[in-house]
Amino acid sequence: MLTVLFQLQTTIPKIASEKKSSVIANGNIQIYESLDWEPARRGVFAAFQKLRLRLNHTLFYENDAGVKSSETYIVNSRGVELFTKSWLPETGKPKAVIFFCHGYGDTVTFYFEGIARKLVAAQYAVFGMDYEGFGLSSGLHGYIHNFDIMVDDVIEHYASVREQPELKGLPCFLFGESMGGAVALKAHLKRPSLWDGAVLVAPMCKIAEDMYPPWLLVQILKMLAPLFPTGKLVPDRDVAAHAFRDPEKRKQVIYNVTGYGGRPRLKTALELLRATDDIEASLHKVSLPLLILHGAADRVTDPSVSKALYEQSSSSDKTLHLYEDAWHCILEGESDEIIHKVLKDIISWLDSHSTQSLGNS
Repeated sequence: MLTVLFQLQTTIPKIASEKKSSVIANGNIQIYESLDWEPARRGVFAAFQKLRLRLNHTLFYENDAGVKSSETYIVNSRGVELFTKSWLPETGKPKAVIFFCHGYGDTVTFYFEGIARKLVAAQYAVFGMDYEGFGLSSGLHGYIHNFDIMVDDVIEHYASVREQPELKGLPCFLFGESMGGAVALKAHLKRPSLWDGAVLVAPMCKIAEDMYPPWLLVQILKMLAPLFPTGKLVPDRDVAAHAFRDPEKRKQVIYNVTGYGGRPRLKTALELLRATDDIEASLHKVSLPLLILHGAADRVTDPSVSKALYEQSSSSDKTLHLYEDAWHCILEGESDEIIHKVLKDIISWLDSHSTQSLGNS
């Protein structure tokens, strides 16, 4: 059945799970069998790219002045085509380089567009990429066949960016949000010398009890995974309903048209559980300077584990901000006042640590 994106009744786009999707753009109807593969996702993105700028969201009140952005598709050492993007100050030398790791089902081409431009306005160079199977990168939509390989892709790309002549000698910070927080922590644990610090926003160190499947279901899923790894067999909950506290901002999630909103694929769900178990057992090994920011009322990722990360990490330079009553998406789904406060806290920390890192180099 054809689904017109503007008529979706779900909070997170479900078009990835429909048999067919249609997009109305410039008076023409483009029909896709699904958004499972990158050609369809890229077509939908092109049709809706300008719509984001018309949304009433503080992250999208952006001005291109002073920002030099570039989009590139790269083929990595595994032969996987990945979408990458950079945002650089048009004038002046950047204070530091920020490498973004996006969350589950997300992309660097929607909310992070606004976040990146805020960081560039503070004189930072920002780089992002869509993981395999997410956003505009190649691969089956929403499918993580191996979390560690996904992290290796991130390390490979960002390590190569670091070698660009104009960036050499600058401090380099990881910036991970939700599942991207787990990616950033794994990247640090695998290559600790590459990064000068990490900003972790609601990091997925552990999935909150409300969202975690019952033990018996997990055992059943483990038995089914070898048979149906890509099957959408995992019962899900409406994540946006738990993540976006501001009801008007919650409605806008449907316009993140390349976001994955279907049921979690079986192997993906098990990889996420495995990754969070690994990270929870390795908190004491985290040694880089940390800024951890979390909504105190988050029901998607557990804020108590952010507290545990703060307490157990071996880093001597760590800061924890808990925002009272805030939910999971503190940079996208809260009031403008809270979003601006979180951004201010991030930029203030980056400013102080960029100066320190340059002084120590």
